[in-house]
Amino acid sequence: MISEQAIDQAVKDLFANIKFTAQPAGLYDPLRYMIAIGGKRIRPRLCLLAYSMFNEGFPQSILGPAAGLEIFHTFTLIHDDIMDRSPLRRGCDTVWKKWSPDTAILSGDVMCIDSYKRIAQAPREVLPEVLELFSTTAAQVCDGQQMDMDFEKKDIVPMDGYMQMIGLKTAVLLACSAKMGAIIGGADAKAQQALYDYGYNLGLAFQVADDYLDAYGDQAVFGKPIGGDILNCKKSWLTVKAYEKGASEITSALQAELPAQEKIDLVKGIYASVDVASEAIAEIDRLTAKALSYVPGEAMLERFAHSLTGRTK
Repeated sequence: MISEQAIDQAVKDLFANIKFTAQPAGLYDPLRYMIAIGGKRIRPRLCLLAYSMFNEGFPQSILGPAAGLEIFHTFTLIHDDIMDRSPLRRGCDTVWKKWSPDTAILSGDVMCIDSYKRIAQAPREVLPEVLELFSTTAAQVCDGQQMDMDFEKKDIVPMDGYMQMIGLKTAVLLACSAKMGAIIGGADAKAQQALYDYGYNLGLAFQVADDYLDAYGDQAVFGKPIGGDILNCKKSWLTVKAYEKGASEITSALQAELPAQEKIDLVKGIYASVDVASEAIAEIDRLTAKALSYVPGEAMLERFAHSLTGRTK
């Protein structure tokens, strides 16, 4: 099996050397900018990790698709930032803020197209299966984003609806990354499904952790302004759980016309009144354990999981 250090280096080299079309610069500079400002690269790393369980070495037939997963994810971030009116991403100006919303839309579109070109570098014998998995996942991510926006207009969102939404918006792409690495690596159907289930449940845990950090994280570490979900009236795990625990005033608090910090403090005070922060951490731990139950004894996958969900500790 390939070492974690070798996987980390492969990911580092992959994005240090990635190329996009030079002209028109106004279209492609935002792509270069988004790659340059970095990120955790968890999707390509998980793809390569899954592949490494069945192979030695990283040919272009896995490196191209691994890069495609990250580029697709980055495309979704560019468009999400427009919809959320978020000014910062990874501590830097978002594309729509640095250029314009029009540029961000078009550059995001071409980034999505670029991701397909890289996914298509998968070996010919598994290419139909890989493209089917990726295309299905890409559509599911859009479904999840629409649900997320729809939830902003609703007073009440049930927890099962919230979990379905983050399953589509976040978890399926991690699941796809793990399964794609397994498919290209030659794993059998049982191993492919186990890795998909691992990635899916880890993705749920990751999103709950992200919701928690949006309210309780350190902006310097989190890379985005704290309280963004609150200011955008998003139904995060915390708000859904607070309502579920009887804090019905959370609805009016999210809709309140108040200065930003006052609104954040009001909502976080409601969170504290029903102790949803500790319950969020417990849910993150539960989902992480469920993810690991699909891949027992796989130490690298266990360390990878804890590197994602241990951010709240």
